[in-house]
Amino acid sequence: MGHQSLFVFDIETVPDTDAVPNLIGLDASTDVAERREALNAYHLEITGGKNAFPRQPFHKVVALSFLSAEIERTGRHEVYYLKEIRSGGKTDSPEHDLVAGFFKWLDQRRPRLVSYNGRGFDIPVLRHRAMVHGIQAGAFHDTSNKWENYTSRYAQDFHCDLQEALTDFGAASRGLKLNEICAVLGFPGKVGVDGSLVAPMYDDGKIAEIRDYCETDVLNTYLVYLRYQLTRDRMTKDGYNRSIADVVSLIEAEREERPHLGEFLEAWGEASNNTFMLP
Repeated sequence: MGHQSLFVFDIETVPDTDAVPNLIGLDASTDVAERREALNAYHLEITGGKNAFPRQPFHKVVALSFLSAEIERTGRHEVYYLKEIRSGGKTDSPEHDLVAGFFKWLDQRRPRLVSYNGRGFDIPVLRHRAMVHGIQAGAFHDTSNKWENYTSRYAQDFHCDLQEALTDFGAASRGLKLNEICAVLGFPGKVGVDGSLVAPMYDDGKIAEIRDYCETDVLNTYLVYLRYQLTRDRMTKDGYNRSIADVVSLIEAEREERPHLGEFLEAWGEASNNTFMLP
């Protein structure tokens, strides 16, 4: 399938404690803080004390950010024309709308998905939450072509999970972090916030700040994807530099109204010695 667009995405979540009483028999009147502690204790127990991080069904989506770009092909090479970088819904949008919006976009546009650990985390969370809310996701589950579909692990033209691609699907550098790749390539990586702060920010009502942070993760993912595509000979160097220039131009145009994008550009300049393009 020749996809016409890219959809680079990332989600931010907080623990969903609604099911905790059903899971471990807590009283339904137990407050959220106690439920979170109980959920962490449950996951520590089932992992032998190794990991308190909740499994995918126990995550509530509080932000879904994305970058969209049109794909232009010349032979085997592609160039991407950046359209927008934003977050789905509004700061007060319920989780249902964020999840439904994601799968509706897939149904309508059939884009190529790009993520970092999207197969391990983001997509399973979105799929489970779609089930929670009774949301249909027909395009995502369409396996009429056995090898080329969104659920096929190696179909990178449908969903390129960069963590899998850059570790040979787990054969090397298992658990490689996006921030680590960005440090090597001269990209900003984390800018002021990391995932461990999302739940406290959510509790403080800082949804706008969470969305801003999620958007910078999407930008980092896109920059890594461009370099990956260049290395694969799916882009020429001129095409790569044109796509990089597109990112810089969008940020320059929007940084006054969206200060987090300006902060990202400044951090990028520091990380790259103000050398955004390749010679």
